[in-house]
Amino acid sequence: MTTLNYGSTSLEPGLDRDFERALAASRAGVDTPLGHVVGGGDRHEGDVFERRDPADPGRVVARAHAAGKEVVDDAVAAGRAAARGWRALPFSERVTALRAAKSRFVDNAVDVAATISAETGKSRIEALAEAQESADLIEHYCAQMESRDGFVTPLRPTATDTTTDVLRPYGVFAVLAPFNFPVALAVNMAAAALVTGNTVVLKPSDKTPRSTALAAQLLAASLPDGVLNVIQGGADTGRMLTAADVDGVAFTGSAAVGWGLIRTLSAGAYAKPVLAEMGGSNPAIVMATADLDDAVEGIVRSAFGFSGQKCSATRRVVVDRSVHDDLVARLASRIEQIVVGDPASSDVFVGPVIDEHVAARVHSELATARADGATIISTPCPDGPGHFVSPTVVTGLPRGHRQTRDELFAPVVTVTAVNGIDEALAEANAVDYGLSAGIFSGVTEEVDRFLDEIHAGVVYVNRREGATTGAWPGLQSFCGWKASGSSGKGGLGPWYLPGFMREQSRTISSAR
Repeated sequence: MTTLNYGSTSLEPGLDRDFERALAASRAGVDTPLGHVVGGGDRHEGDVFERRDPADPGRVVARAHAAGKEVVDDAVAAGRAAARGWRALPFSERVTALRAAKSRFVDNAVDVAATISAETGKSRIEALAEAQESADLIEHYCAQMESRDGFVTPLRPTATDTTTDVLRPYGVFAVLAPFNFPVALAVNMAAAALVTGNTVVLKPSDKTPRSTALAAQLLAASLPDGVLNVIQGGADTGRMLTAADVDGVAFTGSAAVGWGLIRTLSAGAYAKPVLAEMGGSNPAIVMATADLDDAVEGIVRSAFGFSGQKCSATRRVVVDRSVHDDLVARLASRIEQIVVGDPASSDVFVGPVIDEHVAARVHSELATARADGATIISTPCPDGPGHFVSPTVVTGLPRGHRQTRDELFAPVVTVTAVNGIDEALAEANAVDYGLSAGIFSGVTEEVDRFLDEIHAGVVYVNRREGATTGAWPGLQSFCGWKASGSSGKGGLGPWYLPGFMREQSRTISSAR
C-alpha cells in the first residue's frame, strides 16, 4: 500500500530523523569511484568524473568511471548472451525475481532517498516519495504481467489449426535514465523491460551516477548475471550505447535528444523501438469561476516542487483576465511562505537546481523577460554556496513570447491573461509539447471543453494537490503527446509494457 506520494506534505518525526542521518552519511564523501557492471562483474575502466552536491558544490558526493566503447560493447554482448535464458523463463519466475527487488526498495527506502537528495538536492518528502514510487512501479508491472497472462492470447481456432497471439521481448534494451528522478524513472524503464523478458544495459545520468547505480544494485540482486548491466558516463557514453547492437531504447530527457534518438534508430534497414518521454511546457488554466485558493496551491506545488525540475511541472498559468490580478496577488503571497534551502533542513520545500549552468540560464532568461516588459515576482535566495533559484512568477510577457512556449526546467512560472475558455484553450495548446495540463473551473461545460480539446496526455481537473503533477503507478498514466512522447502511451499505466514487446502469431496445425 502506498504510504507516501508526491502530494504528501509531512513526515513522521522518526522518518525525519532517519532521513537526516542517512543524508549525512551520503554526504560524508566517497573514495572508490563507481565502476560498471558487465555480465555480473565489476569493471573499473575509463576516466573518472565527479558529482558535487548542488546544495554545497564544495562537497563531492559521487565519483564514477566513464565507459568507453569497449565497455559499452561488452555490456551489450553480456545482455545478448543472457537474453535467451531470461526470455525463456516463465513470466511468473521473472515476476518473482522482480518482486524480491521490490522488497529491497521498501527495506532500503531511506538510504535510497538520502542518496537521491545528496546528488540532486531534492527535498526529503520528494526523495522519499521517489523511493516509494520505485517499489510501486515494480509491483504495478508485475501485476500487469499476471493479469494479462504474460500477454499470451488464444485466437479463434479452426478444425485443424490452433493459433496463439504472443507478445515477445525484442532482446537487449538500452535504458537512459535522467537526473531528475534517477531512481524512479530508471526503475520504471528497466523494470518494464525486464519483466517483459528483455535484458537491459542501463546508463545513469552523469549528474546522478550513485543514485541510479544503487537502484540497479537493488534490482539486480535477484537476477541472473548479464540480465541487468550498468555503464556509467556522460553524453558520449550514451551515444555509444544507442549506436551499439541494442534492439531498442528507453529514454527520458530533453525533446532535442529524444527526437534525435528516434530519427537515428529509424534510419537503418528497419526501425528500432524508442520509448521516449521528453518533457513539457505544461499549462494550468484558471477560469473565472475557479476556487482561487485551490488553484494557487495546485500551481505552487506543481511549479516549484523539486525546483521545477519535473517534466510535468506547471510552466504556464493561463488565467481569465477577470481574476488575473487576484490570482497573481495570491501567488505572490504564497511564494513568500516557501522555504528555499538545503534539504537537510526539514522545513525546506525548494532545494537547489541541479548545477551552475541551470542557475545561470535562469538568471539570463529572467533578465530577458524583464527587458521585454515583464514583471518578476520572486523571493530572496538563501545565503550559501548552493545553486539556489527562488520560486518566481513572471507576468506581463507579450502573448506568444518564447518564455511562454519553451521548457525552462526551473522554479519559474509565467502567467498569461486571456478572455474566456476559447482563448484559454488556444493559448494552452500553442506549444509543441503535450505532456500534462490542468484546469480550475466551476463550470461543467468548461471542464468538458478542456477534456475534449486539450493537447496533453496527463490531465487534471481542480486538483489542489498538484495542478499538473503527481502521477503515480496504477493511479495515473504518464503519457506524452506531440513532442512530449514517442508512442502516444506512457509509463505508470496499462499500455506501457507492450511497447517493450513485438507481436507474434503462432499457428500450429494438428496432425492429419
